[in-house]
Amino acid sequence: MSTTTKLELRTALGPVYRDVLPYPPRDCTASEIPIVDLQPMFSDSLTERQKVSSAIRAAAVNNGFFYVKNHGISPATIARCKDRVLDFMKQPREMKDLVSSHKNSKYYNGYIGSKKAQISPSETADVRESFAFRYSPELDPDHPKDMSEIPDEVRPWIRGEDFVWEGTRHLPNFKEDCLAYWGSCLTLARRLVRMFALSLDLEENYWDEKVTYPGADGVFNYYPARTKEEVEKQFVGLGSHTDLQLFTLLWQDSIGGLQILTREGQWIKAKPIEGTLVVNIGDFMMRLCNDMYKSTVHRVTNESTQERVSLPFFFGLNFNRVEGVVPSCTSESNPAKYEPISCGDWCQKRFKMEREDFVEKELKQKKQAIAPSAVVVAA
Repeated sequence: MSTTTKLELRTALGPVYRDVLPYPPRDCTASEIPIVDLQPMFSDSLTERQKVSSAIRAAAVNNGFFYVKNHGISPATIARCKDRVLDFMKQPREMKDLVSSHKNSKYYNGYIGSKKAQISPSETADVRESFAFRYSPELDPDHPKDMSEIPDEVRPWIRGEDFVWEGTRHLPNFKEDCLAYWGSCLTLARRLVRMFALSLDLEENYWDEKVTYPGADGVFNYYPARTKEEVEKQFVGLGSHTDLQLFTLLWQDSIGGLQILTREGQWIKAKPIEGTLVVNIGDFMMRLCNDMYKSTVHRVTNESTQERVSLPFFFGLNFNRVEGVVPSCTSESNPAKYEPISCGDWCQKRFKMEREDFVEKELKQKKQAIAPSAVVVAA
């Protein structure tokens, strides 16, 4: 009989626990993380588009992860963004710290160094380095607007901060190439959210007016090759967690490292497939559909001797929108499990919790390091 271990996860509503089987991670099967062809999504035919929404529904009720091909983001756009991420990460630490998140940001934008965050309370500090930026209306590829032009009720919820671009302007084409990838993801996400609406038996345009100034976070991750110490101490690249918003689009390079936890408690590897992105359901989507779609626990370990880059894009509703369970996912026998909340409040709660917990842990470690040691000697 197998013995499970408890994995503690940090959520905006407090800790939750998952059972994990004692077996090593294995490769996923095609049914566990299927490939969804997005080509029909671009068709004028509703019947064709419904092929995509049906495939999304089948994947979302299972493990909540799937690959997409024919997504429309060019390989050249991705390659240029990856190159700019490496340009940034290869700088001396003092240059990266020009855009330090801890020093400069109210909204978790900017650079976070290796082992300067810990997303999972059950695991080690995260080895990854990251550069993050959030939605600004003037950068929107579909309808750019000056901050003064957007509705008053939206303006306080905009989370973009200019320091991320001011502190990287010395890097040639950095802003342009990063935003080209980010903008392509945003355009794709606005199309894809229509497929999610269809998949939940809603009108295709159900969310259109709720993603005009959306949660749209670019978080570019760099995972160095693991050191001997990191192997021995079982450091994680990025600890176990779920994503927060509607869904995530992820480009990962050929190195691999993404693992997801099945409902049975088995870690499985989401190996890179050329020409695809990985899509996974976030917590807010799971709330909106009354737990029908699954926001699945995942983590990253770079077990290779090579560096790894990943380019996730996190997509959600306008942060000011207060939303409850959608009408198609409730009934007399299946009432809403969740009270309405704004996507912005939901995200901010967990980000704040993660940072405060990590700062508190660092302070404790510093105090322990400088505390005088007591030596007992014979009288």
